[in-house]
Amino acid sequence: MSSHLFSPLPLRGVTLPNRIAVSPMCQYSAEDGFVNDWHLVHLGSRAVGGAGLVLMEATAVVAEGRISSADLGIWKDEHIAPLRRITRFIEQQGAVPGIQLAHAGRKSSILRPWDGPAGSVPPSAGGWTPQAPSALPFDDGYSTPQAMSVEQIGALVQAFADAAQRALAAGFKVIELHGAHGYLGHQFLSPLSNQRSDEYGGSFENRIRFLLEITRATRAVWPEELPLLVRLSATDWVDGGWTPEETVTLSQRLRELGVDLVDVSSGGNAPKAVIPVGPGYQTSFAARVKAEAGIASGAVGMITDAIQAEHILRTGQADLVLLARELLRDPYWPLHAAQQLREEVAWPPQYVRAASSKTPLRPEVQYGLKEQ
Repeated sequence: MSSHLFSPLPLRGVTLPNRIAVSPMCQYSAEDGFVNDWHLVHLGSRAVGGAGLVLMEATAVVAEGRISSADLGIWKDEHIAPLRRITRFIEQQGAVPGIQLAHAGRKSSILRPWDGPAGSVPPSAGGWTPQAPSALPFDDGYSTPQAMSVEQIGALVQAFADAAQRALAAGFKVIELHGAHGYLGHQFLSPLSNQRSDEYGGSFENRIRFLLEITRATRAVWPEELPLLVRLSATDWVDGGWTPEETVTLSQRLRELGVDLVDVSSGGNAPKAVIPVGPGYQTSFAARVKAEAGIASGAVGMITDAIQAEHILRTGQADLVLLARELLRDPYWPLHAAQQLREEVAWPPQYVRAASSKTPLRPEVQYGLKEQ
């Protein structure tokens, strides 16, 4: 019996060659939002390694929406050409290039993780004043953000649509909107971070309004034949926060707006939340979205083994698995997973000798001194 993991996944007019996706992972390696050789090698190696969908990291739709000053951006046309180099290479490897459009909200203007402790970089040190639904800092050491006006919200909705058009020009075939991990979309959803009293706060309908608006605006400019994904945190893991039940209802609404798959994660909006991290700890949320919202779902979080991934798909808990840290440890995880599942998957021709070798080459052959 063939595996589910290596079966194709059709999404509108795009077919992923398998059910393995590279989860968006911030690299904190850009300057003025521009990609560089690091991003080409980072993403390109995962495409060479056999992933079906390669999602670029959270890419800011406006400059002040970056998590750090070293984040990627797509807020100006000059960003397009360098991105096109990466999408072209990904497609040459048989993978589908995707991009996550994002705004960090109150979690913006921070240092890169390896540059110092968590917390905001003030304008006096080269940062900026974050914007958010409400003037509530994320945690100790973070700046109090400016509460966004309705006019600023409207301008940002347009910025997402403009970014989607640039993504199309750059050659991306999939867009994922970031509504998770305590960033701006999630901040509007959760009562923990949204204490507005206007049409964007209070009731469930008001709190989901911003995410629905950017979804609607993105879908309006994104070609009908190309898929649109949304990443959600299914729960804040805190009483009084965003809930799995709300995630299901929101997912139904997103489906009605033309979203094709919900990438289901959790957490990120409450710094002191106690999260039961472990293998597959978020998979049940993806299963619930798929079953109750009637939309394809993606599972993410501590998925490290081919048998584990195959089980998630074979039992109908999700339609796609997204790997992050495991693909940092092993860019060729999909190729190794295929061997574990006894699937016939073509390795890049440059690497075929390694794929077909059952025993190590003798040193004189390995170093080109004589033929095997």
